[in-house]
Amino acid sequence: MTEPAPASTGSAPTPVNPRSRVLVASLIGTTIEFYDFYIYATAAVLVFPTLFFPSDDPTTALLSSFAVFGAAMVARPIGAMVFGHLGDRLGRKGTLVASLLTMGIATFLIGVLPTYAQAGWVATALLVVMRLAQGFALGGEWSGAALIATENAPKGKRALFGTFPQLGAPLGFIIGNGLFLVIGALLPSAAGADPSQPSEAFLDWGWRIPFLFSAVMVAIGLWVRMRLVEAPVFTRTREAGLVRKLPLATVFRGHWKQLVLGTFFMLATYVLFYLMTTFSLSFGRTPTDAAVPGLGYGYTTFVLMLIFGVLFFAVFTLVSGPLADKYGRRRTLIGVTACIVVFGLVWVPLIGLGTLGVVLWLVLGFTLMGMTFGPMGALLPELFPTSVRYTGSGISYNVSSILGAAVAPFIAVALWEAGDGSPWLVGVYLSAMGVLTLIALLLGKETKDVALDEAEAPEADGRAGEAAPAAASSTTV
Repeated sequence: MTEPAPASTGSAPTPVNPRSRVLVASLIGTTIEFYDFYIYATAAVLVFPTLFFPSDDPTTALLSSFAVFGAAMVARPIGAMVFGHLGDRLGRKGTLVASLLTMGIATFLIGVLPTYAQAGWVATALLVVMRLAQGFALGGEWSGAALIATENAPKGKRALFGTFPQLGAPLGFIIGNGLFLVIGALLPSAAGADPSQPSEAFLDWGWRIPFLFSAVMVAIGLWVRMRLVEAPVFTRTREAGLVRKLPLATVFRGHWKQLVLGTFFMLATYVLFYLMTTFSLSFGRTPTDAAVPGLGYGYTTFVLMLIFGVLFFAVFTLVSGPLADKYGRRRTLIGVTACIVVFGLVWVPLIGLGTLGVVLWLVLGFTLMGMTFGPMGALLPELFPTSVRYTGSGISYNVSSILGAAVAPFIAVALWEAGDGSPWLVGVYLSAMGVLTLIALLLGKETKDVALDEAEAPEADGRAGEAAPAAASSTTV
């Protein structure tokens, strides 16, 4: 299948995005997307088991809520394929606007859904549909934001620039949970009620506010992204006639090894993050005298502890960028992943030290999270040439979400129960996933010096052995 190359634009200079605009656009978009995504994660623990999955068994209700939470991960690779196709065929800017708008609409609609008590199974079904829409949108968001950052990065600073879209995860978490915290404080439980449980007003309408507020954030994000121009790397690829008519077919045919490696590069990262956020929120708030005992902290106390830990996530995400630029993505991540394996085996003794140990557990976990998540913003895009970079990096990132994030909270709760309230099996699970990522990293190659611009330097692209002429009248899939 072929596609005629566009006519040359002559000597007219290619518009360039200011560095500040690149960093802000890549950061604000992922912050909004992760805010939207993780306010659901908080609600999935805090209120959705009661409002949408009523059951006589609290654990069954929680697992049902986690199952819908995980269902969105299945939609993410589909979103990566659809938005990846658009991003590689039509451009990064318009695709990013579309993904952000899709996420914003789905999140806002969750805020106006009826509950199970009002509409029965219809309410639950609508929640599932909106959650799938969230996953579909996030499937196209991350890779586009990472490409905006790395394809516009100056020489030698791709990993640093790639950490800015990664910052959206901790910032979105802090904003989302902070808003839940403020609303919970303004709507306290009645005197004598369990302070770890949401108040009646919070269950009635307070939980809707973070979902409705997302509309304001999306409007800001759209305004910022509409001011971007296409990266010169993509523009030159399009002008050289290297745009693929079917990027998905090309990436599966010529880059399947990179897809597999990229998926396992992200596995430990996903498992660690969802254990440290979604699972830990449930584990931390469960009373010590429950059938499956937890840590017994009140909601406000534990969320403040989580937010404190996530601050380290944000700081070390930025720290990881210069390290990956200096020492290489592979070497940096091998060291961090080895630490994740060890961390999974020692977190139970840490928790046994009391509150100080719990705080140390959160700080160490989120520090490792920042160090492993930060370099991914450069590593995954560097695995693929420009013509299929949106599709390839997006599929790797989001297929890993099924293997890691979709099942992590569900498996963790089951292992928590199997351990009679002790999370030692959860730690072993994290370590095992870390070993798989470590193997993938050892099998992979360093990408720090890979050329991103296949139109100018196709010979530098050894990722698939599919060099194309610098200028062509047609593009072959």
